[in-house]
Amino acid sequence: MRKDYSSWSLFTKGLRHNEGWNPAWRSAEPKPSYDVVIVGAGGHGLATAYYLAKDHGVRNIAVLEKGYLGGGNTARNTTIVRSNYLWDEAALLYEHALKLWEGLTEDLNFNVMFSQRGVFNLGHTLQDMRDIERRVNANNLDGIDAMVLDAAEVKRRIPILNTSKSARYPVLGASFQPRGGVARHDAVAWGFARAASKYGVDIIENCEVTGMDIANGRIAGLETTRGTIRSERVGCVASGHSSVLAKMAGIRMPIESHPLQAFVSESMKPVLDTVVMSNAVHGYASQSDKGELVIGAGIDHYTSYTQRGSPHIIEHTAAAILELFPMFSRARMNRQWGGIVDTTPDACPIISKTKVKGLYFNCGWGTGGFKATPGSGNVFAHTIARDDPHPLNRAFDLARFSTGHLIDEHGAAGVAH
Repeated sequence: MRKDYSSWSLFTKGLRHNEGWNPAWRSAEPKPSYDVVIVGAGGHGLATAYYLAKDHGVRNIAVLEKGYLGGGNTARNTTIVRSNYLWDEAALLYEHALKLWEGLTEDLNFNVMFSQRGVFNLGHTLQDMRDIERRVNANNLDGIDAMVLDAAEVKRRIPILNTSKSARYPVLGASFQPRGGVARHDAVAWGFARAASKYGVDIIENCEVTGMDIANGRIAGLETTRGTIRSERVGCVASGHSSVLAKMAGIRMPIESHPLQAFVSESMKPVLDTVVMSNAVHGYASQSDKGELVIGAGIDHYTSYTQRGSPHIIEHTAAAILELFPMFSRARMNRQWGGIVDTTPDACPIISKTKVKGLYFNCGWGTGGFKATPGSGNVFAHTIARDDPHPLNRAFDLARFSTGHLIDEHGAAGVAH
């Protein structure tokens, strides 16, 4: 018999508190042992488990989350997706992710609301424009869509943008990536969780890792608040808390954790149909499907594991956005939140084996983690399953900080998010 999914049917089911609906993923109890354990049920961790099961045939997998699924940085970002980085290593990794984004809704059979509305990176000085031209040329050589626009073209495409020459930071032009855009962060976590669960992955919430069992240089298991869980392969994807986990294994990670803030306005009619970023004023904005302006800031300079930030950062970011969009001065801020970003000296991630056999780390994404979600999970799953880096993450090995082979993307591109 055909199920009725009409609006009335959904409404009546809602009145019954969705009784009879199956949960999107299984809430599992921990088993004594697993072939692979992933620590962190954010987007990257869930994606890793999904691709381990789907592409590498690993079925006995657990994903451990100390809080609730998707409650960390996955739910605390501004959802920007792009791949127009400068260095080949970074650009190709993010482009791999972008290509997966483009088919992710179909692959997961879950609408992640990926909207390819384009991403503008504004230039305000002659040096900004030189850097933009350099980055766009590098992108084109790597087969990545990117173009340079002058101020008149930027104004034509974004009529509400302040391009006055008398502005404190006049807009001289921009880079534009048409395939970039935004996605729904919660849906990404839910989609990967449901898809992984269908492959038999155990998703275990409220299960904090408190210690690591290491014998003869090999990981043997984890001590958790829900008991000991044995495994000889453990992948840690815990974002801002990666340094805490690494310390349990006697590893000192070259990362710092900082708060990163964002906020949204009240809902309004559609006025901004793209993503606008400015490194000079350090603010970036898009408009959600609900009509809210989604506005992001730079990181707080102090180190912290808290999910909140300083009020002066909000004030600075609001001023930056009003510099670009004076008409937003009448909009009221609706809510604010903070995430925890783990930053490396070269502002690029660590996706790597460690000195402990069977222990792998995926961390250090800084402010660029969300956009990499499917690509990060895909290459990390390869690294864990084969105990050998994927070609796209080989350059992001932990050893680069001792050999000096850094990928200084932040200093080179001048774009953080």
